[in-house]
Amino acid sequence: MNQQTVRRGSAAWALVITSVAGFMAALDNLVVTTALPSIRKDLGGALEDLEWTLSAYTLTFAVLLMFGAALGDRFGRRKLFIVGLAIFTGASAAAALAPDIDALVAARAVQGVGAAVMMPLTLTLLTAAVPVARRGAALGIFSAVTGLAVASGPLIGGSLTEHISWQWIFWLNVPIGLVLLPLARLRLDESYAPNARLDVPGTLLVSGGLFGIVYALVNGQADGWSSAPILAGLTLGTLLLVAFVRHGMTSKNPMLPMRLFRRRAFFGINVASLLMFLGMFGSIFLLSQFLQGVAGYSPTEAGLRMLPWTGMPLLVAPIAGYLSDKIGGRPVIATGLALQAAGLALFALVLEPGVSYTAQLPGLILGGIGMALYFAPAASVVMSSVPTAEQGIASGANNALREVGGALGIAVLGAVFAAQGSYESPQAFTDGTVPALWIGAGAVALAALVALLIPSRVGATPADAPKSSQANEEREPVAV
Repeated sequence: MNQQTVRRGSAAWALVITSVAGFMAALDNLVVTTALPSIRKDLGGALEDLEWTLSAYTLTFAVLLMFGAALGDRFGRRKLFIVGLAIFTGASAAAALAPDIDALVAARAVQGVGAAVMMPLTLTLLTAAVPVARRGAALGIFSAVTGLAVASGPLIGGSLTEHISWQWIFWLNVPIGLVLLPLARLRLDESYAPNARLDVPGTLLVSGGLFGIVYALVNGQADGWSSAPILAGLTLGTLLLVAFVRHGMTSKNPMLPMRLFRRRAFFGINVASLLMFLGMFGSIFLLSQFLQGVAGYSPTEAGLRMLPWTGMPLLVAPIAGYLSDKIGGRPVIATGLALQAAGLALFALVLEPGVSYTAQLPGLILGGIGMALYFAPAASVVMSSVPTAEQGIASGANNALREVGGALGIAVLGAVFAAQGSYESPQAFTDGTVPALWIGAGAVALAALVALLIPSRVGATPADAPKSSQANEEREPVAV
C-alpha cells in the first residue's frame, strides 16, 4: 500500500512538472506576437528584427529538438531536462533585461536551445512515471495544457504587455522555472537509452541550411535580393539542406531517415504540417500587428479578438477526434486545412484600415475550426504511419518540421509584406498584409491537397520495421 502511494505521488509530480514545463515552452511560440508593437516602440528595429524575435526561437527549437531528445536518451533524461529548463529560464531573464533588439533576438535563440533540450523529454519522463492503466488520462491532460498555452499565448502576451510591460512575457518564466528546477531534481526518476546515437553531422547540416535560407528571406528586402550575403545564404543554405537529405539517405543512424518519406502517410502528414504552419505562423505574425497598429486595439483587446482562431481547437478538438475515429484521419485533416485556408482568404478579402471586427470574425472562426480539425487527428496519423520502433523519430520529425514551417512562414510572409507595404501608415501596412495573407492561404490550401496523399487506412506493418537499435526501441514519442 505504501509503495503504491509513493508511486501515485511520483506520477502526479511528473504530470505537474512536465505539464508546466510544456506550457512554458509552447506559450513562448505565440506569446510574443501581441507584444511586437510595444517591443518595436521600446527597442526600435525594422521588420526583419521583429521577425527574428519569433524566428530565432522557432528555428533553434526546430533544428535542435531531435538532437535534444537523443542527448537525454544517452546522458540521462532527467539530467538533460534540468539542463534544458535551466537554459530556458536563464534565457527568459536575459530576454526581459535585453537593452536592445539584437540582445533580445540572441536571448530568444538561447531560449529555443533550452526548449529543444527540455521539451522532447517531457513526454518521455511522464510516460515512464505513470502506470500504463492511467497513462492515457495523463497524456490527455498534458496535451490539453500545451494546447491551452497555444490558445492563450496572444491573450497572455497582450495582457502582460498592456497592464505591466512587454518584459513580463519573459519574466513570467523565471519564477516558474526556479520552482520547477529543484522539483525536477527531487521528484523525477532518471532513465536512459544507453545505445542512443547522436547525429552531430546531421544536426550541423540542417541547422546551417535552415539558418542560411531563413536569414536570406528575412533580410532580402533590406539588404537587396542580389546582394552577396543574401545570395550566399540562399545558395549555401540550399546546398546544406541537399547534403542533409543525402546524409539521411546514406548514413547508418541519421536523425531523420529519408526512407520514412517513402511512406505516403508519413510524407503526406509531414509536408502538410510544414505548409500549414508556414501559412498560420506567418499570418498571425502580421495580423497581431494589424489589430493593434491599424485597427487600434490595445494589446489585451487584440489577444481577446484572436481567441476565436487560436482558442477554437479547445472546443472543437473532441468532435474532431470523434470524427477521425469514425471516418479516418485523412478527410478530417484535409477538411480542416481547407477551412483554415478559407479563413485566411476571407481575411485577405475584407482587410482594410477601417475594417470592423464583425467583418473579421468569420475568418477567425473558420480558421479556428480548421486548425482544430487538423490538430486532433494529426498526431495519431504520424504515430501510425511508421513501425512502433520508429514512433519516437516520427513524432520528433513532425514537431521539428512544424517549427521549421513556422520560421519559414514568418520569413516568407514577412518578405512579401516588405516588398508590398511598410509601417509608414495604416494603408501601407494593409497593402503589405493582404498579399502576404493570400500567400499564407495558398500554402495552407496546398497543405490540404497534400493531405489527400494520406492513405484512408494508415498503419505500419511489421515487415516495414528496420533493423533498429535498442535506442529506437526504447525512445518514446516526442510531444511539442
